[in-house]
Amino acid sequence: MILVDSNILMYAVGGDHPHRKHCIAFLEKVLRGFAPAVIDAEVLQEILHRYKSIGRWPQGLQAYDDARVLFPDALVITTEVMDVARNLMESHNHLGARDAVHAAVVRVYGLESICSYDKDFDKIPGLKRVEPRKVI
Repeated sequence: MILVDSNILMYAVGGDHPHRKHCIAFLEKVLRGFAPAVIDAEVLQEILHRYKSIGRWPQGLQAYDDARVLFPDALVITTEVMDVARNLMESHNHLGARDAVHAAVVRVYGLESICSYDKDFDKIPGLKRVEPRKVI
Protein backbone atom coordinates (compact mmCIF):
# COMPACT_ATOMS: atom_id res chain seq x y z
CA MET A 1 0.00 0.00 0.00
CA ILE A 2 1.29 3.44 -1.00
CA LEU A 3 0.56 6.69 0.83
CA VAL A 4 -0.29 9.43 -1.68
CA ASP A 5 1.05 12.89 -0.83
CA SER A 6 -1.07 15.97 -1.45
CA ASN A 7 1.27 17.23 -4.17
CA ILE A 8 0.25 14.32 -6.39
CA LEU A 9 -3.42 15.27 -6.15
CA MET A 10 -2.67 18.97 -6.63
CA TYR A 11 -0.55 18.43 -9.73
CA ALA A 12 -3.32 16.24 -11.18
CA VAL A 13 -6.02 18.90 -10.80
CA GLY A 14 -3.77 21.88 -11.44
CA GLY A 15 -2.78 23.65 -14.60
CA ASP A 16 -0.23 22.65 -17.18
CA HIS A 17 2.88 21.23 -15.50
CA PRO A 18 5.42 18.53 -16.44
CA HIS A 19 4.25 16.35 -13.50
CA ARG A 20 0.56 16.59 -14.32
CA LYS A 21 0.24 13.77 -16.85
CA HIS A 22 2.16 11.32 -14.64
CA CYS A 23 -0.01 12.20 -11.64
CA ILE A 24 -3.21 11.74 -13.62
CA ALA A 25 -2.01 8.39 -15.00
CA PHE A 26 -1.04 7.22 -11.51
CA LEU A 27 -4.38 8.24 -10.00
CA GLU A 28 -6.23 6.52 -12.86
CA LYS A 29 -4.28 3.38 -12.01
CA VAL A 30 -5.36 3.78 -8.37
CA LEU A 31 -8.97 4.26 -9.47
CA ARG A 32 -8.88 1.05 -11.53
CA GLY A 33 -7.43 -0.86 -8.56
CA PHE A 34 -4.02 -1.49 -10.13
CA ALA A 35 -2.07 0.57 -7.59
CA PRO A 36 -3.16 0.04 -3.99
CA ALA A 37 -2.97 3.45 -2.40
CA VAL A 38 -4.36 5.50 0.45
CA ILE A 39 -4.24 9.02 1.84
CA ASP A 40 -4.12 10.25 5.41
CA ALA A 41 -6.24 12.99 6.95
CA GLU A 42 -3.29 15.41 6.74
CA VAL A 43 -3.46 15.25 2.93
CA LEU A 44 -7.02 16.55 3.05
CA GLN A 45 -6.01 19.32 5.45
CA GLU A 46 -3.13 20.32 3.17
CA ILE A 47 -5.43 20.60 0.16
CA LEU A 48 -7.84 22.84 2.06
CA HIS A 49 -5.05 24.96 3.51
CA ARG A 50 -3.13 25.43 0.28
CA TYR A 51 -6.02 26.39 -1.97
CA LYS A 52 -7.56 28.71 0.64
CA SER A 53 -4.19 30.45 1.22
CA ILE A 54 -3.62 31.10 -2.49
CA GLY A 55 -7.15 32.37 -3.09
CA ARG A 56 -8.23 29.46 -5.27
CA TRP A 57 -10.96 28.12 -3.00
CA PRO A 58 -13.26 26.72 -5.76
CA GLN A 59 -10.35 24.64 -7.12
CA GLY A 60 -9.55 23.55 -3.57
CA LEU A 61 -13.07 22.32 -3.04
CA GLN A 62 -12.89 20.38 -6.31
CA ALA A 63 -9.50 18.88 -5.37
CA TYR A 64 -10.82 17.92 -1.94
CA ASP A 65 -13.99 16.37 -3.36
CA ASP A 66 -12.02 14.46 -6.01
CA ALA A 67 -9.69 13.12 -3.31
CA ARG A 68 -12.65 11.97 -1.21
CA VAL A 69 -14.16 10.12 -4.19
CA LEU A 70 -10.87 8.45 -5.07
CA PHE A 71 -9.99 7.74 -1.44
CA PRO A 72 -13.24 7.32 0.53
CA ASP A 73 -11.31 6.55 3.70
CA ALA A 74 -8.31 8.47 4.99
CA LEU A 75 -5.92 7.02 7.52
CA VAL A 76 -6.37 8.53 10.96
CA ILE A 77 -3.70 10.74 12.50
CA THR A 78 -3.46 9.19 15.95
CA THR A 79 -1.40 10.19 18.96
CA GLU A 80 0.92 7.32 18.07
CA VAL A 81 1.44 8.86 14.63
CA MET A 82 2.08 12.24 16.23
CA ASP A 83 4.59 10.76 18.69
CA VAL A 84 6.49 9.15 15.82
CA ALA A 85 6.32 12.45 13.86
CA ARG A 86 7.72 14.30 16.87
CA ASN A 87 10.62 11.87 17.13
CA LEU A 88 11.31 12.11 13.40
CA MET A 89 11.44 15.90 13.64
CA GLU A 90 13.81 15.69 16.58
CA SER A 91 16.23 13.46 14.69
CA HIS A 92 15.87 15.12 11.26
CA ASN A 93 16.30 18.90 11.45
CA HIS A 94 15.24 19.41 7.83
CA LEU A 95 11.85 17.80 8.34
CA GLY A 96 8.74 19.97 8.64
CA ALA A 97 5.69 18.96 10.62
CA ARG A 98 3.52 17.97 7.65
CA ASP A 99 6.17 15.76 6.10
CA ALA A 100 6.92 14.26 9.50
CA VAL A 101 3.26 13.32 9.90
CA HIS A 102 3.23 11.61 6.48
CA ALA A 103 6.46 9.76 7.24
CA ALA A 104 5.06 8.69 10.60
CA VAL A 105 1.88 7.42 8.92
CA VAL A 106 3.98 5.25 6.61
CA ARG A 107 5.81 3.79 9.61
CA VAL A 108 2.88 3.36 11.99
CA TYR A 109 0.56 1.83 9.41
CA GLY A 110 3.33 -0.31 7.87
CA LEU A 111 2.92 1.11 4.38
CA GLU A 112 5.26 0.23 1.53
CA SER A 113 6.13 3.78 0.45
CA ILE A 114 4.97 7.34 -0.13
CA CYS A 115 4.20 8.63 -3.60
CA SER A 116 5.48 12.20 -3.68
CA TYR A 117 7.68 14.65 -5.52
CA ASP A 118 9.00 15.93 -2.17
CA LYS A 119 12.64 14.83 -2.02
CA ASP A 120 12.87 15.62 1.71
CA PHE A 121 11.42 12.15 2.26
CA ASP A 122 14.59 10.68 0.73
CA LYS A 123 16.56 11.86 3.78
CA ILE A 124 14.61 9.62 6.16
CA PRO A 125 16.26 6.22 6.55
CA GLY A 126 13.95 3.32 5.84
CA LEU A 127 11.33 5.45 4.08
CA LYS A 128 10.83 4.70 0.41
CA ARG A 129 9.60 7.53 -1.83
CA VAL A 130 8.30 6.83 -5.32
CA GLU A 131 7.24 9.24 -8.03
CA PRO A 132 4.10 8.55 -10.08
CA ARG A 133 6.04 7.77 -13.26
CA LYS A 134 7.84 4.97 -11.40
CA VAL A 135 4.54 3.39 -10.36
CA ILE A 136 2.72 3.62 -13.70
